[in-house]
Amino acid sequence: MREALAQSFEGSDMNDRRTQVFIAGGGVAGIEALLALRDLAGDLVHVTLASPAPEFVYKPLTVEEPFSPEPATRLELEPLVAETGGTFVQKGLRAIDADRRIAELDDGTTLDFDAAIVCIGAKAREAFAGAETLRTSGDPIDIDALLRQADQHEFGRMVFIVPPTGSWPLPVYELALMAGHRAHELALVVRIVIVTPEPQPLSVFGHLASDAVSSLLATRLIEVRTGVRAREGANGSIVLDPGGEKLDAGAVVALPQLEGPALAGLPADERGFIPIDEHGRVRGLPGVYAAGDGTNFPIKHGGLGTQQADAAAEAIAAQAGASVEPAPFHPVIRGKLITGDESLNLQADIAGGGGEGVSSLDYLWWPPQKIAGKYLTAQLSGRTPHELGPPPEHGVEVEVSLGADWHREPMGLDPYSPGTS
Repeated sequence: MREALAQSFEGSDMNDRRTQVFIAGGGVAGIEALLALRDLAGDLVHVTLASPAPEFVYKPLTVEEPFSPEPATRLELEPLVAETGGTFVQKGLRAIDADRRIAELDDGTTLDFDAAIVCIGAKAREAFAGAETLRTSGDPIDIDALLRQADQHEFGRMVFIVPPTGSWPLPVYELALMAGHRAHELALVVRIVIVTPEPQPLSVFGHLASDAVSSLLATRLIEVRTGVRAREGANGSIVLDPGGEKLDAGAVVALPQLEGPALAGLPADERGFIPIDEHGRVRGLPGVYAAGDGTNFPIKHGGLGTQQADAAAEAIAAQAGASVEPAPFHPVIRGKLITGDESLNLQADIAGGGGEGVSSLDYLWWPPQKIAGKYLTAQLSGRTPHELGPPPEHGVEVEVSLGADWHREPMGLDPYSPGTS
């Protein structure tokens, strides 16, 4: 028997005539959607945000946790949602019934909605049993122990792996660079090696920017084996193709393999990701939107998730009666390459027509958050979206523009392939 979730909340108004918006997920895309709706639609909508976790975790900064006693930024979701006039529900999403406009939560309760934005992210899976996997929750990997383990290895080698598919490769370069810096601090002799299917390091940014990254890695004495796909062999071994070489290392760290959420009631591609159009609408389901890593956009990056969330929020706000002209999602990647010392700024237009990518030490926007979401950056910096000013003299960011027709053939975009000029 269906239990209306709204009945379990004291003070809920069942006669509320505002557009009822349901947001599933309290991550980057979910919070961006929440803040965007507050700004764009105000009292025209009431938002209920559901998340199984009580906190928002700024996951891009978890890459630093193995090297620092300071945890990544965390924000309590309940007061954050309450500040916007919304309702927070600490529950996960089990299914969407688009025909009846009902969301089923993980305890069997349900919630009616007029519009829904699914921001539940991708499923991070261990790519290799024989490797430590970079985690964005729980205890961070013990990088010092792994470096000492590598130091005692016959070849003194520590390897960082980009899985063959489904991962944004930038964090593996951050890990390798910071691990090399840490090994020097600990007076350990460790050979750092990166294994990646990319033809060049971070080749998605174009050849000039990739050359700058290659130069930085060479300066730090980090070896990069490009065009190599790692797979799991017998007895948990890691095999490198082409060639079938068995990986021999004292310690191995890998990025997780990402899979789609494959949520009941929503369409999915062959890997479980949710197909969306340029406004974030889930294909074939009126009133249902999705944003973030759980969608079929092939490049998994928090900044892109905020842009998808903004597009969905604009469409919903317009439907609710706000004076908003919904703009399509125009993907622009902005991020920070952390190196353990001075960091590097990269920029490239991989859709073509923007020239070759470049590298720089200057900020590309301000405030210089790891994720540059219109609303999320302002929230984390204590500013309003309209106060974002020009950058100061020094910084590290990444900007990549993609074509507006990405949604027609999304898999034509490959985070492991060179950008076009």
